[in-house]
Amino acid sequence: MSSAKGPGRSGGFPLKRFVVFLVVFVSGMLVLGGVNGFFAYTNTTEFCTSCHTMQWNYEEYEKTAHFKNTSGVQAGCADCHVPKDFGPKVWSKLVATKDIYHQIIGTIDTREKFEAHRWDMANRVWEKMEATDSRECRSCHELEDMDLTTQSKIAENKHVRAEMEGKTCIQCHQGIAHERPDPPLDDIQL
Repeated sequence: MSSAKGPGRSGGFPLKRFVVFLVVFVSGMLVLGGVNGFFAYTNTTEFCTSCHTMQWNYEEYEKTAHFKNTSGVQAGCADCHVPKDFGPKVWSKLVATKDIYHQIIGTIDTREKFEAHRWDMANRVWEKMEATDSRECRSCHELEDMDLTTQSKIAENKHVRAEMEGKTCIQCHQGIAHERPDPPLDDIQL
């Protein structure tokens, strides 16, 4: 009787399968590492503001408590605009490519053009934040973790009312890190 294993017979894990598994595993790890590295790089404020149209936003941001405050904690662009969870992060990155596209084709490449589209762009961000219950805000600010007694009476009352009414952060805090744009004249209700 021969001890050689023929095709189709089990005789342990064949070397060829192991090599294929190893190549697929290592390739997957390299791709995952590349994707994570890409996300880490594109989540930096330096990357976000490398486009000149974002310089105007950065100048506004430098004047806010998200940039400089008594605690020394600073929120970068991605902290407010990019979700932490992988799936929503990927979607956010895909949606953000439209900004690059509009920069390239010249829709928002000057301050005047940017300002002409600012109301619509701001509303898209506010709608996204409202739809996600201000998920990015809540990664740093949770209403139930706030010591409302240390806030001004007005802020304390507004936060209590917001919680009772089920409001989300962005409904009251539009313009907190960037200047709140004025609505176009044709949108103003008299």
